[in-house]
Parts: sequence; structure tokens; C-alpha cells
Amino acid sequence: MAEPYQTLGGPSGPRASIGLRFVASLIDGFILFVATLILRAALGFAPGAALGVLAGIAYFAYFEGQPAGQTIGKKAMSIRVIDFATGGSLDTSKALVRALVREVSGFACGLGFLWALFNDERQTWHDLAANTVVVPVAAYPPPA
Repeated sequence: MAEPYQTLGGPSGPRASIGLRFVASLIDGFILFVATLILRAALGFAPGAALGVLAGIAYFAYFEGQPAGQTIGKKAMSIRVIDFATGGSLDTSKALVRALVREVSGFACGLGFLWALFNDERQTWHDLAANTVVVPVAAYPPPA
């Protein structure tokens, strides 16, 4: 496979814009919000909320750990997550680390998400922890 980071513009290749990532997060957030509402209605507020957090971690770890590296929101916005070191798909452990640290990114007043505004590779805290980047599908198509 060619070195995709050296063939296109940017520090090491094209990256998904903050706007695309934000819209993808809104889509995924809406899906998880509805799931959490259902869990809260069925189990009560605290147990439902706790399971909602676990469902969110599972959602991101599962979808981003697939060969396409796309959640439903990322697929809608034509972006995907790849391993920064290899340019390939994430393995399960890397996807799980990314999903867990994603929760931390949100707890600190969203600073972990805003970090992408100041990082040359547009990496958030969860990208840095898992050594991943979010890229446009047009530049880095998922495996067939």
C-alpha cells in the first residue's frame, strides 16, 4: 500500500473538518440519546443513564472497530477513523481505548474535543490516546 500521508496536502494528509466531525457527532449523539431515554424509561433514571454511557462506549468501539471505521454519523458525513501509524482500520483494542477516552474528552468541558482546533492533525484527546485520525472517505476509502 502506498504511503497515503505523503501523497496529499496537510501535515501528513487530508483530515476531516471539525464541522463534519461535529455533525457526525450530532447524528451519533441523537441515536444514543434516544437509546438512553428508552433505557431510563425501562430501568429508571440512574440505571438507565449508566447503561446509556456503556451503550455509547460499546457503540463507538463496535462501529469504529469495524473495517470501515465508521459510526452511523461518520458514514452519513463520509468520514472514517483510521490508525494514524498504519493508515489502516482500527483493531478492537484501539477502538475500545478511543471510545473510553472519548468519554473523558467530554467530561472536561468538552476540552478533549476542542483540542482538535489546536492540533495540526486535528486530533482530539481520544485520537491522541488511540493514535488515530479522522479522514475523508474520498481520500481514504474503506476496504471493500
